[in-house]
Amino acid sequence: MTTSRPGEPGRRPGERGDLLDPRCPTRQLLDRIGTKWTSMAVKVLAEEAPGELRFAELRRRVPGISQKMLSVTLQSLVRDGLVARRVEPTVPPAVHYRLTGLGLSLEGPLSALRVWAETHMPEIDRSNQLADESLLG
Repeated sequence: MTTSRPGEPGRRPGERGDLLDPRCPTRQLLDRIGTKWTSMAVKVLAEEAPGELRFAELRRRVPGISQKMLSVTLQSLVRDGLVARRVEPTVPPAVHYRLTGLGLSLEGPLSALRVWAETHMPEIDRSNQLADESLLG
């Protein structure tokens, strides 16, 4: 299969990429959407859909995330068209976030991955414990 790099000779815009090709932009997208913070932010915003959440409320609902990491995560999601950002011209500005239709379509696959992780965590823990024990003795 070919990569989907806009403007590259011999490539058609929107053509499906090849994940195994190091130049494939799909790899970069998976790097962005495959983080724990993205998964958590999308989950929290999906629970609020079709409504919005302010930055501070979103941060309260994502335990352990720093202000900087939430900001970086949201900037990436907005840039990719998965989240819409609305700023109220108040002092200080009130910034609201909501999932777009594209963002809502991501919640299903991310939810399936979260359920898989929760379901199989005991098996993964056992495997890690066995691996650790074999290293020690």
